[in-house]
Amino acid sequence: MSERANTEVTEHAHSSVTELWLRYVDTLVGEPRAQARLQGVWHFCDNEHDANACAQWVLQGRKQATAPSLWELEAAAEPLPQVGDIHIVTNWQGHAQCVIRICAVEVLSFFAVTEAHAALEGEGDGSLAYWRREHQDYYQRVLAGSNKAFSPSMPIVFTSFEVLLRS
Repeated sequence: MSERANTEVTEHAHSSVTELWLRYVDTLVGEPRAQARLQGVWHFCDNEHDANACAQWVLQGRKQATAPSLWELEAAAEPLPQVGDIHIVTNWQGHAQCVIRICAVEVLSFFAVTEAHAALEGEGDGSLAYWRREHQDYYQRVLAGSNKAFSPSMPIVFTSFEVLLRS
């Protein structure tokens, strides 16, 4: 099998994305290098302040999970994340911040999110009360204009990850 890894990144990505991906691939040898595939390039949240804060929390080791709604992913025609998928997280401006690997994916209702989930997501004070308040607001914003509306039973895709390489 070829030692050549998937080095293609989104054509509209900032040059830092390509640079970080190539740095990551250079850390691999043999089969892992040949099988390296970049599954996505994205930022957190729906606004600059939160996207940049979340990216910084990931770099600090504080944020180790994210929780989009299943409906949000479906509306964007995005597949469910899979364990082992590799992604590049950017800031709001599209500058690469880190390479992450998906460690676990759990689809559960908004109301089933626990204190442990909230702490792993690492936002605000890390409490479940904070998580519910902020995420309810977020889901209401991203679902506005769609045929879906926030509800405590709505499906959430709780996704934990590990940082493989920082920019």
